[in-house]
Amino acid sequence: MNHGLIDLLRKLSEAYGPPGYEDEVRQIMIKELEKITDEVYVDNLGNVIAVHKGNDPKIMLAAHMDEVALLITHIDKNGFLRFHVLGGIDPRVLYSQEVVIKTENEVVHGYIGAKPPHLLKPEERKKVPDIDQLFIDIGASSKEEVEKLGVSVGSTATFVPRFKELKNNRVMGKAFDDRAGCTALIEVMRKIRNSPCTVYAVATVQEEVGLRGARTATWQVEPDIGLAIEGTTSSDTPGTPEHLTSTKVGQGPAITIADKSMVTHPKILRRLIETAKENNIPYQFKRTVSGGTDAGSIHLTKKGIPTGVVSVPCRYIHSPLSILDLNDLENTIKLVDAFVHSYEG
Repeated sequence: MNHGLIDLLRKLSEAYGPPGYEDEVRQIMIKELEKITDEVYVDNLGNVIAVHKGNDPKIMLAAHMDEVALLITHIDKNGFLRFHVLGGIDPRVLYSQEVVIKTENEVVHGYIGAKPPHLLKPEERKKVPDIDQLFIDIGASSKEEVEKLGVSVGSTATFVPRFKELKNNRVMGKAFDDRAGCTALIEVMRKIRNSPCTVYAVATVQEEVGLRGARTATWQVEPDIGLAIEGTTSSDTPGTPEHLTSTKVGQGPAITIADKSMVTHPKILRRLIETAKENNIPYQFKRTVSGGTDAGSIHLTKKGIPTGVVSVPCRYIHSPLSILDLNDLENTIKLVDAFVHSYEG
């Protein structure tokens, strides 16, 4: 196993980073990118922009720092918290989960509860609880106790970090969408230090709530070429028909042909495929036209930016835990690195 890669992924996965509150992830990205790039700065929205200075073309690599999360919207008189989801979270994965709320002074743990099963009507037992039927219990008995802990309307919560190494070179943890991409972004920048191209590594904010950070970052960078590095859904699990299986864990990085936010520019798509073949890098296509990435904002900036997406397949994204294959992560790094080097001629 590549323990350096695992340690970096672990550190990023365990960091707290709801949309708009990516501070912990941002500090890790800055620290790592400062060692290996010519310049690092943070823009007004919070994007980290690192530059490897060189000649044309100007290539922008983007990975988002934020993760799906919960926004506290109400505290009742008995100390229970109601919430709104930030990003796409299936209500089925929320009930009975442990969450963590970070305040200015401490970490507060909580449990997502609902009406007890033995009190449910027969028809209610057949349904997944709606978001407005769920609440967070942090052990408080009143609104005043909640506020003394530093939790208020506007506080955010994430799933509890539980990173683990599994068998067969696989790992499990939260927020692999897109801390896997952030890990790959750092490692690619480490590899391309001698590239003659100008390469921007952009760690973006607020992707999960509308691809927002990528939009402002791309306006500043004005790249010739864009590439989003993602953690994408892998549905190679029981119950999924073959034709609806988006990607498969262990079969290499996934190249997007199209999703709901963009159609990959044909020149970029061909370059990615040719690069993978020339360098004997296993790859697959994302086979469902679903979801969206920062590429959706990047490619529409100013006069338009030819853009593509390379992703690490991850099972169970947007849930408390995801699983990925480290071979896929390493091959994603190799493919993006070779893609950058392919423009040196």
